[in-house]
Amino acid sequence: METKRKEKGRVIEQKEIGKNIYSMWIETTISGNGRPGQFIAIYPKGESTLLPRPISICESDKKRGRLRIVYRIAGKGTKEFSQYEEGETIDVMGPIGNGFPLLDKKAIIIGGGIGIPPLLELAKEYKGKKEMILGFKGERFMDKEFLPYGSVEIATENGSSGLKGNVLDILEKGEHRGEVILACGPYPMLKGVAAYAKKRKIPAYVSLEEKMACGIGACLACVCKMKEKDSHSQVPNRRICVDGPVFLAQEVDFS
Repeated sequence: METKRKEKGRVIEQKEIGKNIYSMWIETTISGNGRPGQFIAIYPKGESTLLPRPISICESDKKRGRLRIVYRIAGKGTKEFSQYEEGETIDVMGPIGNGFPLLDKKAIIIGGGIGIPPLLELAKEYKGKKEMILGFKGERFMDKEFLPYGSVEIATENGSSGLKGNVLDILEKGEHRGEVILACGPYPMLKGVAAYAKKRKIPAYVSLEEKMACGIGACLACVCKMKEKDSHSQVPNRRICVDGPVFLAQEVDFS
């Protein structure tokens, strides 16, 4: 895992790509170290929002020294971020956490909602063949950006496009022959993906999400429950910020 650093970044571009969903390119040396599945912490400037906000890396442009994040407005911090303009300086820290494995096996890449953006860089860098399954409540965003990297299937909960339902419905109805599953999305989706992978006896890697405070593993605010005890702490917990956010699904306690 690369050493995380805090530094000044600069907003290169920002635009709204869906309802309350924003895409931001940031000029930062962190782009040279980031890997698919890792995230950065952005520090709000407002006095009432002191804690950094963790946001997954969507794309890394190492040659030009910039990275992209795609986020949804969820509170004061992300609301503030959405108002940043081109050229504005911001405090960022990263890269943080462990990312997805870049294997040479056929993969099924599954994303749900705001869990879709972190998978774009994965789709670009993954070594093996891949197919993507993306799920939305209704409004679609970013799905066309995955087309250059493999087949893309869409599910929408309201049936506005693709299959009416969710990504698990596509999995169960389709003839998917992946050797590994890589997934990011809401907890119920990841739990279903883990069960699907277990039934077919294939490994699945899932990116978990939890509220964070420090982002460096000190505060223990973002622990998740595992099936086995940690050899150091002797408790069945892991810190999502530094031990994850990507875990082997078979090791996570989804009960």
